[in-house]
Amino acid sequence: MTMTQEIPERESMDVDVVIVGAGPAGLSAACRLMQIAGENDRELSVVVLEKGSEVGAHILSGALLEPRALNELFGNWEELGAPLHTRVTQDRVLMFRNRKKATRMPLWMVPGPMHNDGNYIISLGELCRWLAEQAESLGVEIFPGFPASEVLYHEDGSIKGVATGEMGRGADGTIRSSYEPGMELHAKITLFAEGCRGQLGKQVTRQFELDRDSQTQHYGIGIKELWKIDPARHDPGLVIHGAGWPLSEHRASGGSFLYHLGENLVSLGLITDLCYENPYLSPFDELQRFKHHPQVRQYLEGGERIAYGARAITKGGLHALPRMTMPNGLLIGCDAGTLNFSKIKGTHTAMKSGMLAAETAFRTLQGDGTLDDFEREFRSSWLHAELHRSRNFGAALHRFGTWLGGAFNFIDQNFFSGKLPLTLSDPVPDHEALKPAAQCRPIHYPKPDGVLSFDKTASVYLSSTNHAEDQPVHLRLADTAQAVSVNLERYAGPEQRYCPAGVYEFIEQDGSPALQINAQNCVHCKTCDIKDPGGNITWIAPEGSGGPNYASM
Repeated sequence: MTMTQEIPERESMDVDVVIVGAGPAGLSAACRLMQIAGENDRELSVVVLEKGSEVGAHILSGALLEPRALNELFGNWEELGAPLHTRVTQDRVLMFRNRKKATRMPLWMVPGPMHNDGNYIISLGELCRWLAEQAESLGVEIFPGFPASEVLYHEDGSIKGVATGEMGRGADGTIRSSYEPGMELHAKITLFAEGCRGQLGKQVTRQFELDRDSQTQHYGIGIKELWKIDPARHDPGLVIHGAGWPLSEHRASGGSFLYHLGENLVSLGLITDLCYENPYLSPFDELQRFKHHPQVRQYLEGGERIAYGARAITKGGLHALPRMTMPNGLLIGCDAGTLNFSKIKGTHTAMKSGMLAAETAFRTLQGDGTLDDFEREFRSSWLHAELHRSRNFGAALHRFGTWLGGAFNFIDQNFFSGKLPLTLSDPVPDHEALKPAAQCRPIHYPKPDGVLSFDKTASVYLSSTNHAEDQPVHLRLADTAQAVSVNLERYAGPEQRYCPAGVYEFIEQDGSPALQINAQNCVHCKTCDIKDPGGNITWIAPEGSGGPNYASM
């Protein structure tokens, strides 16, 4: 087939509700919708689109689960076989002072929301696969490998639904013989639940000015590894959170985690706040350094790293939340930014936002209300109360640093339950926080030893990332020249370091530097879409099912 041949028209499908994303928010919304429909003897057609090759393929989190929302959604989850196998038995918080020393904080000094009594260490991918099974048993149709790539609108500007991405174009844009035009899903209500920095979520936020009255949104990048360790070093149920080193060496902030699951597995990672200033900082290499600390190394020695992944997280909090309603649509979960940063948890909040969305959507379909009712339902829920209590947590750490910000949060959370009569602001967007390279000290990272620390190539291999090579690049530059004239010359090419997968590298082309994009490596963390200093990079969904394949992350 050539460019001169006619492109086939897209087929369409009419449904009551289409949900974009099979994460905890989208799947909880789907389940709750069908539960309510069953209770009211109403037939509903609900479709969930998922860009991963299977449900859970693109899901990555620590993860600790507070089961509050799950208890509401499926009170009999134990009977149904939900994959909650490891209850938290020990809770530790460490202040890493340098590469050799750490201080264990007494739990009474730890802000209350960070305590984990009654929580579970889980694989979020496994939980999402289980939620998908429940949704399908209730009558939901789930289509993995079909990324939603376009928002459809009615003539009056309201949302009509979404279209899945086309497949079969070559890297140069030409149409191959395998070309498929995608499908349109026309829905009475569309729920956007793509996770952090969702492609369509960004579009509808801009289209309907959903963030017009919101504070600046902020993000972090979480890089995670899964290890199989020596049984003698394994302590099921142990949870360790940390702050300070190694990020503190470079005036950066964030935190670390190390969770002991069952079956001799340890989940560990580092979350780097993307408001850091030094363009030479590499979140990936900071994690590799972190594993050499004695408090971490003691668990990993003799073990084997079996999985790797990375994902951006939305962490601006309540006052950075956009308005979540729009004509015929709702923005939910981490697509909106419902993560509770003070708890370092977003699964239960995403699930609750999805459940609230389902209840509002059903009443709207019944003619008993409108989607605008969602904001009122959200404000009267425990989700809003929880986020309101923690509204200052992230801003305090960014403005005052780990120690003073931590002290503020301890007082605010433990003595005032988040009710101090003030709201801190954090107005500088993450992509504007970088300083020019000339104002910063270069960071020289040690060579990985292949035992505890590794390079990006070996790490990406463990993520099982794969994209069809002959397809358009899904990382778009608004201005190709800017990558050199701004990013390289002013900021020393920070995309080479903030990307945890080696996607970006500067090469010599015709005697001049040029940015090469190795899109095949992309693990869909979306950090480039957030941190690029000129806002020059836009992440879009690649051809169906491309990306990582996280088995147990």
